[in-house]
Amino acid sequence: MKTATVAHKVDGAESPWAGWLRRRRGAWRTRATASDAGEVELGQRRVYILPTGAGIGYGVLLLVLLIGSINYNLGLGFGLTFLAAACAVVDMFYTYRNLAHLRLRAGRAPDVFAGTEVPFELHVSNPTRIDRYAVLADVDDAPEPRHAIDVAAGNSVALVLAGPTDRRGWRAAPRVRLTTRFPLGLFRAWSYWQPDSRALVYPAPEQDAPPLPMSGRPSPDGSGSAGSDDFAGVRSYQPGDPLRHLAWRQIARLDPRDGGHLVTKQFEGGAVDQLLLDFDALPTQLDLELKLSRMARWVLEAELRTLPYAFRLGRIQHDTALGPAHQAACLRALALYGLPQSDPMRDKP
Repeated sequence: MKTATVAHKVDGAESPWAGWLRRRRGAWRTRATASDAGEVELGQRRVYILPTGAGIGYGVLLLVLLIGSINYNLGLGFGLTFLAAACAVVDMFYTYRNLAHLRLRAGRAPDVFAGTEVPFELHVSNPTRIDRYAVLADVDDAPEPRHAIDVAAGNSVALVLAGPTDRRGWRAAPRVRLTTRFPLGLFRAWSYWQPDSRALVYPAPEQDAPPLPMSGRPSPDGSGSAGSDDFAGVRSYQPGDPLRHLAWRQIARLDPRDGGHLVTKQFEGGAVDQLLLDFDALPTQLDLELKLSRMARWVLEAELRTLPYAFRLGRIQHDTALGPAHQAACLRALALYGLPQSDPMRDKP
């Protein structure tokens, strides 16, 4: 009975070879998917190499030459076979060296709107004294590499890899794959790199959004931009005055040769326009993403028309302002609204 129990434990235990293979596979997956902060060097453990289709065919040819030389006892055949095999070994070494010890560093990633591609900047530097040729780089899920670079000794090259965006929020940089088949194409060396970079994706602006929600309020100082209660006279034209306020009758009486110029009507007791972009004021039947898209469109339109605006989104409130900083703060609030506060670098697209 005791012997049977021991045998059962041995049969159910994991073999040493299977355990080692499982641990190595887990370590490889961790290295392939982990984000690399700062500058990364492609060392020996990060470069993989295998023969290509042409390399496999070349190996079959070497085997045929070797069998024929042995069968017919051809001295020149042996010499040709070993010379061709030596060329393959040299090509394998140069293919590996063409990719090894390159240094990679992530650049800037600008903020974009959903539905467009986000450009991730990548810097490849070559600190060695050996020139590198025909290094192909692209995102890992690309069917074929779209970028080919040559990196001279002691120099660096910058390239931009574009990744798609389909939703708002943080977009982690995609995993990058670098490959090379230089010089003969018999072997293919490649390496993976996960940049420690991210970009913020704003909601896609609504295409046919309603007009801006303008509202009027009395002006304490009597200056008006939306109303025209009492005519107060005319003044010289200033850039930005609406055309409907031009005093055409007075302009027609002035002769340009006598120094005449454009004049604008001036009113008192008017009303000024107040622009408040309030998320809670939108129709309740609208979808959340549609509301955010409409708010994004209104922010862009207000900036384009240089209309100061206030912004309100839940607990986030921004006073009336205008400019790139105000626009970025409002769009950032829209991009992150309702999203969990998780690590953006772990959120894969």
